[in-house]
Amino acid sequence: MKEMMVRNTVRTCCAIFIVLIVVHAFEAIFLRMDETFFGENFINKLFGIFVLWIVLRILRWQWNDIGFSKVRLLQNIALGLLLALMAFFVAYTIEYLVLKSQGITVKFGFFMTGFSLNGESEVHRGIGFILMCVCFNVINVIMEEGTFRGLFYGIIKADHSMKAAILIQALLFGIWHIVTPLHNLIDRDINLGGFVGLSIGYVILAGIMGVKWALMYRLTGSLYAGMADHFFNNCIATNLLHLSTENGTDEIMIIRVLIAQLLSFAVVVLIWKVYYQKRLGQKIDT
Repeated sequence: MKEMMVRNTVRTCCAIFIVLIVVHAFEAIFLRMDETFFGENFINKLFGIFVLWIVLRILRWQWNDIGFSKVRLLQNIALGLLLALMAFFVAYTIEYLVLKSQGITVKFGFFMTGFSLNGESEVHRGIGFILMCVCFNVINVIMEEGTFRGLFYGIIKADHSMKAAILIQALLFGIWHIVTPLHNLIDRDINLGGFVGLSIGYVILAGIMGVKWALMYRLTGSLYAGMADHFFNNCIATNLLHLSTENGTDEIMIIRVLIAQLLSFAVVVLIWKVYYQKRLGQKIDT
C-alpha cells in the first residue's frame, strides 16, 4: 500500500481528495451543520484529520514529517499573525475609507458570520458562538493545512518538482471551496451563471492562498506560520471583525479579502524570491 501510494502520488492525492470533498459536500448540502446551533460545518474537518492520521500511519510518517514541527513554534505563529495583521490593517483601512468617501457612517462590529463571496451570510451573536468559531477554526486550519500543504505537498513532492507540488495542492485547495457555491446553487440562492462565477472566484482566491501558505511552509519549515495567517483570515477577518453601515454588514468584504490576500501573497513571494534565495546563496526552483 505504501509503495503504491508513493509511486502514484498525484493519483493518490486525488483519491484522498475525492473522499474528503464528498464528505464535505454531504455535510454542507444534506447535514447542514452550519444551519444548526453550531453554526459551522465541522464534521468534515474532524473526518479529514482522522483520514490524515490514517494515511500518515500507512506511510509511516510522523506529524513532524508534514510540517507540524515544534521547532520555533511560537516564532512561526507570531510571523503568521504579523503578516495577517499587516495585510488586514491595510485592507480594513482601505475598505473603511471607501465607505466613508460615500458619506456612509461606518462602525466596527465583533460578532460571528460566515464568509461568502456573494455577500450573504448568517449573523450569530453571543460569546458561545464566538468561542465555537475560534474552536472550529482551529480544527479547520489543522485539517486544511495538514492535508493540503502538509500531506498532499509531501506526497506529490516525492516524484514531482517543488513547483508542481505547490501548484497541484493549491489547485485541489481551490476546488475544495467549490462546495460553497454548489450549496448556494442547490438552494437556488444563485443561478447557474452565478455558480460558475463564484466557483471561479473561489478557486482563484483559495488557490492564491494555497500557494502563499505552501511558500510559508517552505520558508519556515513549519506549517504553523501559514496556520496562524489562515486562522486570522478565516476566524477574525471574515468571521468575527466586521464593518457595518446603515445599509448592512460587510457590503464590500470581498475587497477587504482580495486586498489582504494579494498584499500578503506579494510579501511572501518577495521574501521567497529575494531574501530567501540571497540568504541561501542558491537558486530556488519557483
